[in-house]
Amino acid sequence: MFVAPDPGLLRLRTGLRAVLGIALAVTVAELAGFSLTASITGGLAALLALFTVTDATVRGQAVTTLLLPLAGFPVLALATLLHDHTLLRDVSFLLVVLAGVYARRWGPRGHALGIFAFMNFFSTQFLHALPAQLPELYAAVGIALAAAGAVRFLLWPIERRTPPPAAPAPLPGTGLARITTRQAIQATAACAVALGIGQVLSEDRWYWAVGTTWWIFVNTVSRGETLVRGFRRFLGTLLGIAVGMVVALPLHGAPLPTALLVAVCVFGIFYTAPLSYSWMMLAVTVMAGLLYGLLGVLDPALLVLRLEETVVGAVCAALAVLLILPVTTHAINDAWIQRALRAVHAATAASERRLAGDEAADPSPHVAELDLLLGRVRLSLAPLVHPLSPFRGRKARARRVLALLDECAAEVRGLAAVAADPDASHDARLAAACWRVETAVEGLTSPGANRPAPAADPEAAAHPAPAALGHVSGLERLLAALDEPLRTPPGSLLVRS
Repeated sequence: MFVAPDPGLLRLRTGLRAVLGIALAVTVAELAGFSLTASITGGLAALLALFTVTDATVRGQAVTTLLLPLAGFPVLALATLLHDHTLLRDVSFLLVVLAGVYARRWGPRGHALGIFAFMNFFSTQFLHALPAQLPELYAAVGIALAAAGAVRFLLWPIERRTPPPAAPAPLPGTGLARITTRQAIQATAACAVALGIGQVLSEDRWYWAVGTTWWIFVNTVSRGETLVRGFRRFLGTLLGIAVGMVVALPLHGAPLPTALLVAVCVFGIFYTAPLSYSWMMLAVTVMAGLLYGLLGVLDPALLVLRLEETVVGAVCAALAVLLILPVTTHAINDAWIQRALRAVHAATAASERRLAGDEAADPSPHVAELDLLLGRVRLSLAPLVHPLSPFRGRKARARRVLALLDECAAEVRGLAAVAADPDASHDARLAAACWRVETAVEGLTSPGANRPAPAADPEAAAHPAPAALGHVSGLERLLAALDEPLRTPPGSLLVRS
Protein backbone atom coordinates (compact mmCIF):
# COMPACT_ATOMS: atom_id res chain seq x y z
CA MET A 1 0.00 0.00 0.00
CA PHE A 2 2.87 2.38 0.75
CA VAL A 3 5.50 1.36 -1.80
CA ALA A 4 3.38 0.65 -4.89
CA PRO A 5 5.34 1.55 -8.04
CA ASP A 6 4.45 4.65 -10.01
CA PRO A 7 6.03 4.23 -13.48
CA GLY A 8 6.90 7.58 -14.95
CA LEU A 9 5.46 9.24 -11.82
CA LEU A 10 2.12 9.22 -13.64
CA ARG A 11 -0.04 9.08 -10.51
CA LEU A 12 2.03 11.81 -8.86
CA ARG A 13 1.73 14.10 -11.87
CA THR A 14 -1.98 13.39 -12.31
CA GLY A 15 -2.65 14.13 -8.63
CA LEU A 16 -0.72 17.39 -8.70
CA ARG A 17 -2.45 18.44 -11.91
CA ALA A 18 -5.84 17.78 -10.31
CA VAL A 19 -4.97 20.01 -7.36
CA LEU A 20 -3.88 22.75 -9.77
CA GLY A 21 -7.00 22.49 -11.95
CA ILE A 22 -9.46 22.46 -9.06
CA ALA A 23 -7.64 25.26 -7.24
CA LEU A 24 -7.78 27.37 -10.40
CA ALA A 25 -11.52 26.72 -10.80
CA VAL A 26 -12.32 27.65 -7.19
CA THR A 27 -10.04 30.69 -7.25
CA VAL A 28 -11.70 32.10 -10.36
CA ALA A 29 -15.15 31.46 -8.86
CA GLU A 30 -14.18 33.28 -5.68
CA LEU A 31 -12.69 36.22 -7.59
CA ALA A 32 -15.94 36.43 -9.57
CA GLY A 33 -17.80 36.95 -6.30
CA PHE A 34 -19.77 33.70 -6.35
CA SER A 35 -21.28 32.25 -3.20
CA LEU A 36 -19.61 29.43 -1.30
CA THR A 37 -22.23 27.04 -2.67
CA ALA A 38 -21.34 27.99 -6.25
CA SER A 39 -17.59 27.79 -5.58
CA ILE A 40 -17.90 24.27 -4.14
CA THR A 41 -20.13 23.23 -7.04
CA GLY A 42 -17.49 24.48 -9.46
CA GLY A 43 -14.72 22.69 -7.59
CA LEU A 44 -16.62 19.40 -7.70
CA ALA A 45 -17.28 19.86 -11.43
CA ALA A 46 -13.56 20.38 -12.07
CA LEU A 47 -12.75 17.28 -9.99
CA LEU A 48 -15.20 15.19 -11.99
CA ALA A 49 -13.91 16.51 -15.32
CA LEU A 50 -10.36 15.53 -14.39
CA PHE A 51 -11.28 12.23 -12.74
CA THR A 52 -13.97 10.65 -14.90
CA VAL A 53 -12.96 11.62 -18.46
CA THR A 54 -10.85 8.64 -19.54
CA ASP A 55 -11.19 8.40 -23.33
CA ALA A 56 -8.33 6.60 -25.07
CA THR A 57 -7.26 9.69 -27.07
CA VAL A 58 -6.66 13.31 -26.14
CA ARG A 59 -9.14 14.38 -28.82
CA GLY A 60 -11.76 12.07 -27.34
CA GLN A 61 -11.11 13.48 -23.87
CA ALA A 62 -11.57 17.02 -25.15
CA VAL A 63 -14.86 16.12 -26.85
CA THR A 64 -16.17 14.43 -23.71
CA THR A 65 -15.20 17.43 -21.59
CA LEU A 66 -17.11 19.72 -23.97
CA LEU A 67 -20.15 17.44 -23.71
CA LEU A 68 -20.26 17.44 -19.89
CA PRO A 69 -22.50 20.55 -19.66
CA LEU A 70 -25.07 18.86 -21.92
CA ALA A 71 -25.39 16.11 -19.33
CA GLY A 72 -24.96 18.26 -16.23
CA PHE A 73 -26.86 21.48 -16.82
CA PRO A 74 -30.35 19.99 -17.36
CA VAL A 75 -29.91 17.77 -14.29
CA LEU A 76 -28.66 20.72 -12.24
CA ALA A 77 -31.74 22.72 -13.19
CA LEU A 78 -34.06 19.80 -12.47
CA ALA A 79 -32.54 19.16 -9.06
CA THR A 80 -32.80 22.78 -7.93
CA LEU A 81 -36.34 23.30 -9.25
CA LEU A 82 -37.59 20.13 -7.51
CA HIS A 83 -35.80 20.86 -4.24
CA ASP A 84 -39.04 21.31 -2.28
CA HIS A 85 -41.08 18.69 -4.17
CA THR A 86 -40.01 15.50 -2.43
CA LEU A 87 -41.82 12.88 -4.49
CA LEU A 88 -40.95 14.38 -7.88
CA ARG A 89 -37.37 14.96 -6.73
CA ASP A 90 -36.96 11.34 -5.65
CA VAL A 91 -38.45 9.92 -8.85
CA SER A 92 -36.28 12.23 -10.95
CA PHE A 93 -33.17 11.20 -9.03
CA LEU A 94 -33.89 7.53 -9.70
CA LEU A 95 -34.41 8.24 -13.40
CA VAL A 96 -31.04 9.99 -13.47
CA VAL A 97 -29.53 6.87 -11.84
CA LEU A 98 -31.14 4.61 -14.45
CA ALA A 99 -29.99 6.73 -17.38
CA GLY A 100 -26.53 7.30 -15.92
CA VAL A 101 -25.77 3.61 -15.47
CA TYR A 102 -27.36 2.62 -18.78
CA ALA A 103 -25.15 5.17 -20.57
CA ARG A 104 -22.10 3.03 -19.75
CA ARG A 105 -22.96 0.86 -22.75
CA TRP A 106 -21.38 3.62 -24.87
CA GLY A 107 -17.97 3.20 -23.29
CA PRO A 108 -15.82 5.76 -21.43
CA ARG A 109 -17.74 8.74 -22.80
CA GLY A 110 -21.13 7.43 -21.68
CA HIS A 111 -19.57 6.46 -18.36
CA ALA A 112 -18.24 9.99 -17.76
CA LEU A 113 -21.45 11.72 -18.83
CA GLY A 114 -23.53 9.43 -16.61
CA ILE A 115 -21.38 10.14 -13.56
CA PHE A 116 -21.40 13.88 -14.23
CA ALA A 117 -25.19 13.93 -14.48
CA PHE A 118 -25.62 11.94 -11.28
CA MET A 119 -23.15 14.05 -9.32
CA ASN A 120 -24.84 17.29 -10.38
CA PHE A 121 -28.08 16.02 -8.84
CA PHE A 122 -26.18 14.73 -5.80
CA SER A 123 -24.21 17.95 -5.20
CA THR A 124 -27.43 19.98 -5.33
CA GLN A 125 -28.76 17.92 -2.43
CA PHE A 126 -25.41 18.11 -0.63
CA LEU A 127 -25.31 21.91 -0.87
CA HIS A 128 -29.09 22.52 -0.63
CA ALA A 129 -28.95 24.70 -3.74
CA LEU A 130 -32.09 26.67 -4.60
CA PRO A 131 -33.57 27.79 -7.95
CA ALA A 132 -32.47 31.39 -7.40
CA GLN A 133 -28.85 30.21 -7.37
CA LEU A 134 -29.08 28.42 -10.71
CA PRO A 135 -27.48 31.19 -12.87
CA GLU A 136 -24.35 31.39 -10.73
CA LEU A 137 -24.20 27.60 -10.46
CA TYR A 138 -24.18 27.40 -14.26
CA ALA A 139 -21.48 30.06 -14.41
CA ALA A 140 -19.38 28.32 -11.76
CA VAL A 141 -19.59 24.93 -13.50
CA GLY A 142 -18.75 26.50 -16.86
CA ILE A 143 -15.73 28.28 -15.40
CA ALA A 144 -14.64 25.10 -13.64
CA LEU A 145 -14.80 23.01 -16.81
CA ALA A 146 -12.87 25.68 -18.71
CA ALA A 147 -10.22 25.79 -15.96
CA ALA A 148 -9.93 22.01 -15.83
CA GLY A 149 -9.69 21.82 -19.61
CA ALA A 150 -7.04 24.54 -19.74
CA VAL A 151 -4.86 22.76 -17.19
CA ARG A 152 -5.41 19.33 -18.73
CA PHE A 153 -5.01 20.14 -22.40
CA LEU A 154 -2.78 23.25 -22.41
CA LEU A 155 -0.77 23.80 -19.23
CA TRP A 156 -0.04 20.18 -18.28
CA PRO A 157 -0.97 17.80 -21.16
CA ILE A 158 0.22 14.57 -19.55
CA GLU A 159 -1.79 12.38 -21.91
CA ARG A 160 -0.03 13.77 -25.00
CA ARG A 161 3.24 12.22 -23.82
CA THR A 162 1.77 9.27 -21.90
CA PRO A 163 -1.41 8.09 -23.64
CA PRO A 164 -3.90 6.52 -21.24
CA PRO A 165 -4.35 2.75 -21.51
CA ALA A 166 -7.20 1.79 -23.79
CA ALA A 167 -10.07 -0.15 -22.26
CA PRO A 168 -10.86 -3.58 -23.71
CA ALA A 169 -14.08 -3.85 -25.66
CA PRO A 170 -17.05 -4.57 -23.37
CA LEU A 171 -18.52 -8.02 -23.16
CA PRO A 172 -21.16 -8.61 -25.85
CA GLY A 173 -24.87 -8.95 -25.18
CA THR A 174 -28.29 -7.61 -26.05
CA GLY A 175 -31.34 -6.85 -23.94
CA LEU A 176 -31.03 -8.24 -20.43
CA ALA A 177 -27.95 -10.17 -21.50
CA ARG A 178 -26.11 -6.86 -21.76
CA ILE A 179 -24.35 -6.23 -18.45
CA THR A 180 -24.92 -2.47 -18.47
CA THR A 181 -28.67 -3.04 -18.82
CA ARG A 182 -28.68 -5.39 -15.84
CA GLN A 183 -26.59 -2.96 -13.82
CA ALA A 184 -28.94 -0.09 -14.64
CA ILE A 185 -31.87 -2.08 -13.24
CA GLN A 186 -29.87 -3.26 -10.23
CA ALA A 187 -28.54 0.20 -9.39
CA THR A 188 -31.93 1.87 -9.74
CA ALA A 189 -33.63 -0.68 -7.51
CA ALA A 190 -30.85 -0.48 -4.93
CA CYS A 191 -30.87 3.33 -4.96
CA ALA A 192 -34.66 3.35 -4.53
CA VAL A 193 -34.40 1.25 -1.36
CA ALA A 194 -31.38 3.23 -0.13
CA LEU A 195 -33.27 6.48 -0.72
CA GLY A 196 -36.22 5.30 1.35
CA ILE A 197 -34.14 3.99 4.27
CA GLY A 198 -31.83 7.00 4.07
CA GLN A 199 -34.76 9.37 4.48
CA VAL A 200 -35.87 7.44 7.56
CA LEU A 201 -32.41 8.04 9.05
CA SER A 202 -32.25 11.69 8.01
CA GLU A 203 -34.57 13.91 6.01
CA ASP A 204 -31.65 16.22 5.21
CA ARG A 205 -28.71 13.86 4.55
CA TRP A 206 -30.44 10.87 2.92
CA TYR A 207 -28.49 11.36 -0.30
CA TRP A 208 -25.35 9.79 1.19
CA ALA A 209 -27.04 6.38 1.09
CA VAL A 210 -27.92 6.88 -2.58
CA GLY A 211 -24.44 8.14 -3.39
CA THR A 212 -22.86 5.13 -1.71
CA THR A 213 -25.00 2.73 -3.74
CA TRP A 214 -24.26 4.56 -6.97
CA TRP A 215 -20.49 4.60 -6.55
CA ILE A 216 -20.35 0.94 -5.56
CA PHE A 217 -21.74 0.11 -9.01
CA VAL A 218 -19.05 2.19 -10.75
CA ASN A 219 -16.32 0.10 -12.45
CA THR A 220 -17.80 -3.20 -11.28
CA VAL A 221 -19.40 -5.96 -13.32
CA SER A 222 -19.96 -9.14 -11.33
CA ARG A 223 -21.62 -9.53 -7.96
CA GLY A 224 -18.27 -10.52 -6.46
CA GLU A 225 -16.67 -7.27 -7.61
CA THR A 226 -19.62 -5.29 -6.28
CA LEU A 227 -19.56 -6.97 -2.87
CA VAL A 228 -15.81 -6.39 -2.49
CA ARG A 229 -16.19 -2.76 -3.54
CA GLY A 230 -18.99 -2.27 -1.00
CA PHE A 231 -16.77 -3.61 1.78
CA ARG A 232 -13.89 -1.37 0.70
CA ARG A 233 -16.16 1.66 0.63
CA PHE A 234 -17.36 0.95 4.16
CA LEU A 235 -13.78 0.46 5.36
CA GLY A 236 -12.55 3.66 3.70
CA THR A 237 -15.48 5.64 5.07
CA LEU A 238 -14.92 4.31 8.59
CA LEU A 239 -11.24 5.26 8.49
CA GLY A 240 -12.10 8.62 6.93
CA ILE A 241 -14.54 9.43 9.71
CA ALA A 242 -11.91 8.58 12.31
CA VAL A 243 -9.43 10.90 10.57
CA GLY A 244 -12.14 13.56 10.16
CA MET A 245 -12.79 13.55 13.90
CA VAL A 246 -9.15 14.44 14.48
CA VAL A 247 -8.54 16.73 11.50
CA ALA A 248 -11.77 18.37 10.33
CA LEU A 249 -13.62 18.94 13.60
CA PRO A 250 -10.95 21.04 15.36
CA LEU A 251 -10.72 23.46 12.41
CA HIS A 252 -14.32 24.67 12.81
CA GLY A 253 -14.35 25.60 9.11
CA ALA A 254 -11.33 27.93 9.19
CA PRO A 255 -10.93 28.84 5.49
CA LEU A 256 -7.18 28.70 4.88
CA PRO A 257 -6.25 25.45 6.69
CA THR A 258 -9.44 23.85 5.38
CA ALA A 259 -8.56 24.79 1.80
CA LEU A 260 -5.04 23.38 2.20
CA LEU A 261 -6.35 20.11 3.63
CA VAL A 262 -8.96 19.84 0.86
CA ALA A 263 -6.09 20.14 -1.64
CA VAL A 264 -4.30 17.30 0.17
CA CYS A 265 -7.48 15.20 -0.03
CA VAL A 266 -7.87 15.93 -3.75
CA PHE A 267 -4.32 14.76 -4.32
CA GLY A 268 -5.02 11.65 -2.23
CA ILE A 269 -8.11 10.82 -4.30
CA PHE A 270 -6.22 10.91 -7.59
CA TYR A 271 -3.01 9.34 -6.29
CA THR A 272 -4.63 6.36 -4.56
CA ALA A 273 -7.59 5.66 -6.89
CA PRO A 274 -5.69 3.26 -9.21
CA LEU A 275 -4.38 1.33 -6.20
CA SER A 276 -6.98 1.16 -3.45
CA TYR A 277 -10.65 2.08 -3.33
CA SER A 278 -10.48 2.11 0.48
CA TRP A 279 -7.69 4.70 0.53
CA MET A 280 -9.52 6.80 -2.03
CA MET A 281 -12.69 6.70 0.06
CA LEU A 282 -10.72 7.75 3.13
CA ALA A 283 -9.65 10.88 1.23
CA VAL A 284 -13.20 11.48 -0.08
CA THR A 285 -14.70 11.18 3.42
CA VAL A 286 -12.19 13.56 4.99
CA MET A 287 -12.79 16.05 2.16
CA ALA A 288 -16.55 15.84 2.68
CA GLY A 289 -16.06 16.54 6.39
CA LEU A 290 -13.90 19.56 5.59
CA LEU A 291 -16.54 20.91 3.17
CA TYR A 292 -19.22 20.46 5.83
CA GLY A 293 -16.96 22.46 8.14
CA LEU A 294 -16.81 25.28 5.58
CA LEU A 295 -20.61 25.19 5.39
CA GLY A 296 -20.78 25.45 9.20
CA VAL A 297 -22.72 22.23 9.83
CA LEU A 298 -19.98 19.77 10.86
CA ASP A 299 -20.31 17.91 14.15
CA PRO A 300 -19.56 14.35 15.38
CA ALA A 301 -23.19 13.30 14.95
CA LEU A 302 -23.03 14.22 11.24
CA LEU A 303 -19.97 12.05 10.73
CA VAL A 304 -21.68 9.12 12.48
CA LEU A 305 -24.73 9.64 10.26
CA ARG A 306 -22.41 9.55 7.25
CA LEU A 307 -21.23 6.09 8.33
CA GLU A 308 -24.79 4.87 8.90
CA GLU A 309 -25.89 6.06 5.47
CA THR A 310 -22.84 4.35 3.95
CA VAL A 311 -23.81 1.05 5.57
CA VAL A 312 -27.34 1.39 4.21
CA GLY A 313 -26.09 2.10 0.70
CA ALA A 314 -23.60 -0.78 0.75
CA VAL A 315 -26.20 -3.28 2.01
CA CYS A 316 -28.72 -2.17 -0.62
CA ALA A 317 -26.11 -2.59 -3.37
CA ALA A 318 -25.20 -6.06 -2.05
CA LEU A 319 -28.81 -7.21 -1.96
CA ALA A 320 -29.45 -5.88 -5.46
CA VAL A 321 -26.55 -7.76 -7.08
CA LEU A 322 -27.50 -10.94 -5.22
CA LEU A 323 -31.24 -10.89 -5.89
CA ILE A 324 -31.91 -8.85 -9.05
CA LEU A 325 -30.62 -10.19 -12.40
CA PRO A 326 -27.34 -11.31 -10.80
CA VAL A 327 -24.19 -11.31 -12.91
CA THR A 328 -22.17 -14.16 -11.43
CA THR A 329 -18.45 -13.91 -10.79
CA HIS A 330 -18.05 -17.27 -12.57
CA ALA A 331 -19.60 -15.94 -15.78
CA ILE A 332 -17.41 -12.83 -15.86
CA ASN A 333 -14.26 -14.82 -15.08
CA ASP A 334 -15.15 -17.20 -17.87
CA ALA A 335 -15.66 -14.45 -20.43
CA TRP A 336 -12.46 -12.50 -19.71
CA ILE A 337 -10.19 -15.54 -19.34
CA GLN A 338 -11.45 -16.93 -22.63
CA ARG A 339 -10.81 -13.63 -24.37
CA ALA A 340 -7.29 -13.52 -22.94
CA LEU A 341 -6.60 -17.05 -24.15
CA ARG A 342 -7.88 -16.22 -27.62
CA ALA A 343 -5.56 -13.21 -27.68
CA VAL A 344 -2.68 -15.58 -26.86
CA HIS A 345 -3.62 -17.69 -29.85
CA ALA A 346 -4.06 -14.71 -32.17
CA ALA A 347 -0.66 -13.29 -31.24
CA THR A 348 0.98 -16.70 -31.69
CA ALA A 349 -0.63 -17.24 -35.09
CA ALA A 350 0.34 -13.75 -36.30
CA SER A 351 3.93 -14.30 -35.16
CA GLU A 352 4.11 -17.64 -36.96
CA ARG A 353 2.85 -16.07 -40.20
CA ARG A 354 5.36 -13.23 -39.85
CA LEU A 355 8.22 -15.69 -39.39
CA ALA A 356 6.97 -17.64 -42.42
CA GLY A 357 7.47 -14.53 -44.56
CA ASP A 358 4.08 -12.77 -44.41
CA GLU A 359 5.14 -9.15 -43.87
CA ALA A 360 1.52 -8.05 -43.47
CA ALA A 361 1.15 -10.18 -40.32
CA ASP A 362 1.70 -8.12 -37.17
CA PRO A 363 1.41 -9.67 -33.70
CA SER A 364 1.87 -6.38 -31.82
CA PRO A 365 -1.86 -5.40 -31.75
CA HIS A 366 -2.70 -8.81 -30.31
CA VAL A 367 0.05 -8.45 -27.69
CA ALA A 368 -1.34 -5.05 -26.68
CA GLU A 369 -4.84 -6.51 -26.52
CA LEU A 370 -3.58 -9.35 -24.34
CA ASP A 371 -2.06 -6.88 -21.86
CA LEU A 372 -5.38 -5.03 -21.63
CA LEU A 373 -7.33 -8.24 -21.18
CA LEU A 374 -5.00 -9.47 -18.45
CA GLY A 375 -5.72 -6.27 -16.53
CA ARG A 376 -9.42 -7.01 -16.83
CA VAL A 377 -8.86 -10.64 -15.77
CA ARG A 378 -7.09 -9.41 -12.63
CA LEU A 379 -10.05 -7.17 -11.85
CA SER A 380 -12.59 -9.95 -12.35
CA LEU A 381 -10.59 -12.39 -10.21
CA ALA A 382 -10.00 -9.83 -7.45
CA PRO A 383 -12.96 -11.07 -5.35
CA LEU A 384 -11.51 -14.60 -5.36
CA VAL A 385 -8.02 -13.52 -4.28
CA HIS A 386 -9.23 -10.96 -1.72
CA PRO A 387 -7.64 -11.58 1.72
CA LEU A 388 -11.08 -12.02 3.30
CA SER A 389 -12.31 -14.56 0.74
CA PRO A 390 -13.31 -17.73 2.64
CA PHE A 391 -12.85 -20.01 -0.40
CA ARG A 392 -9.23 -21.07 0.03
CA GLY A 393 -9.22 -23.61 -2.79
CA ARG A 394 -10.65 -21.18 -5.32
CA LYS A 395 -8.29 -18.45 -4.06
CA ALA A 396 -5.27 -20.70 -4.66
CA ARG A 397 -6.50 -21.68 -8.14
CA ALA A 398 -7.22 -18.06 -9.07
CA ARG A 399 -3.71 -17.02 -8.05
CA ARG A 400 -2.26 -19.88 -10.08
CA VAL A 401 -4.32 -18.88 -13.12
CA LEU A 402 -3.09 -15.29 -12.86
CA ALA A 403 0.52 -16.42 -12.54
CA LEU A 404 0.25 -18.76 -15.53
CA LEU A 405 -1.48 -16.14 -17.68
CA ASP A 406 1.27 -13.64 -16.82
CA GLU A 407 3.86 -16.21 -17.94
CA CYS A 408 1.88 -16.78 -21.15
CA ALA A 409 1.98 -13.04 -21.80
CA ALA A 410 5.74 -13.01 -21.28
CA GLU A 411 6.19 -15.84 -23.80
CA VAL A 412 3.91 -14.07 -26.28
CA ARG A 413 5.91 -10.84 -25.95
CA GLY A 414 9.14 -12.77 -26.51
CA LEU A 415 7.71 -14.50 -29.56
CA ALA A 416 6.50 -11.20 -31.02
CA ALA A 417 9.94 -9.65 -30.44
CA VAL A 418 11.59 -12.52 -32.32
CA ALA A 419 9.06 -12.20 -35.15
CA ALA A 420 9.87 -8.50 -35.47
CA ASP A 421 13.53 -9.36 -36.18
CA PRO A 422 14.01 -9.41 -39.98
CA ASP A 423 16.88 -11.90 -39.60
CA ALA A 424 14.83 -14.44 -37.64
CA SER A 425 14.45 -17.76 -39.45
CA HIS A 426 11.40 -19.97 -39.73
CA ASP A 427 11.70 -23.48 -38.35
CA ALA A 428 9.63 -26.29 -39.86
CA ARG A 429 8.57 -27.35 -36.36
CA LEU A 430 7.10 -23.91 -35.62
CA ALA A 431 3.88 -24.41 -37.61
CA ALA A 432 3.17 -27.69 -35.82
CA ALA A 433 3.86 -26.10 -32.43
CA CYS A 434 1.53 -23.18 -33.22
CA TRP A 435 -1.15 -25.67 -34.27
CA ARG A 436 -0.80 -27.37 -30.88
CA VAL A 437 -1.20 -23.96 -29.18
CA GLU A 438 -4.39 -23.43 -31.19
CA THR A 439 -5.67 -26.85 -30.13
CA ALA A 440 -4.84 -26.11 -26.52
CA VAL A 441 -6.71 -22.82 -26.59
CA GLU A 442 -9.74 -24.47 -28.19
CA GLY A 443 -9.70 -27.15 -25.51
CA LEU A 444 -9.69 -24.50 -22.77
CA THR A 445 -12.26 -22.12 -24.28
CA SER A 446 -14.80 -24.32 -26.09
CA PRO A 447 -17.91 -24.90 -23.92
CA GLY A 448 -18.21 -28.51 -22.89
CA ALA A 449 -14.79 -29.46 -24.23
CA ASN A 450 -13.45 -32.38 -22.22
CA ARG A 451 -10.21 -33.07 -24.04
CA PRO A 452 -7.09 -32.04 -22.12
CA ALA A 453 -4.67 -29.49 -23.46
CA PRO A 454 -1.94 -31.30 -25.47
CA ALA A 455 1.43 -31.73 -23.87
CA ALA A 456 4.52 -30.15 -25.33
CA ASP A 457 6.10 -32.04 -28.22
CA PRO A 458 8.93 -34.18 -26.72
CA GLU A 459 10.85 -34.26 -30.02
CA ALA A 460 10.87 -30.46 -30.18
CA ALA A 461 12.05 -30.26 -26.59
CA ALA A 462 14.88 -32.74 -27.24
CA HIS A 463 16.56 -30.80 -30.03
CA PRO A 464 18.07 -27.33 -30.08
CA ALA A 465 15.40 -24.89 -31.22
CA PRO A 466 15.38 -21.29 -32.38
CA ALA A 467 14.07 -18.65 -30.02
CA ALA A 468 10.62 -18.53 -31.61
CA LEU A 469 10.08 -22.25 -31.16
CA GLY A 470 11.26 -22.00 -27.58
CA HIS A 471 8.58 -19.39 -26.82
CA VAL A 472 5.85 -21.46 -28.50
CA SER A 473 6.94 -24.56 -26.59
CA GLY A 474 6.73 -22.50 -23.41
CA LEU A 475 3.18 -21.55 -24.31
CA GLU A 476 2.31 -25.22 -24.82
CA ARG A 477 3.61 -26.03 -21.37
CA LEU A 478 1.76 -23.15 -19.74
CA LEU A 479 -1.53 -23.90 -21.47
CA ALA A 480 -1.28 -27.51 -20.36
CA ALA A 481 -0.69 -26.30 -16.80
CA LEU A 482 -3.74 -24.00 -17.03
CA ASP A 483 -6.10 -26.88 -17.73
CA GLU A 484 -6.12 -28.13 -14.14
CA PRO A 485 -6.89 -24.90 -12.20
CA LEU A 486 -9.45 -23.75 -14.77
CA ARG A 487 -11.49 -26.95 -14.71
CA THR A 488 -11.11 -28.37 -11.18
CA PRO A 489 -14.63 -28.77 -9.72
CA PRO A 490 -16.36 -27.57 -7.64
CA GLY A 491 -16.25 -23.85 -8.29
CA SER A 492 -14.06 -24.07 -11.39
CA LEU A 493 -12.97 -20.70 -12.70
CA LEU A 494 -14.35 -21.35 -16.17
CA VAL A 495 -18.09 -21.81 -16.52
CA ARG A 496 -18.99 -24.81 -18.62
CA SER A 497 -22.44 -24.78 -20.14
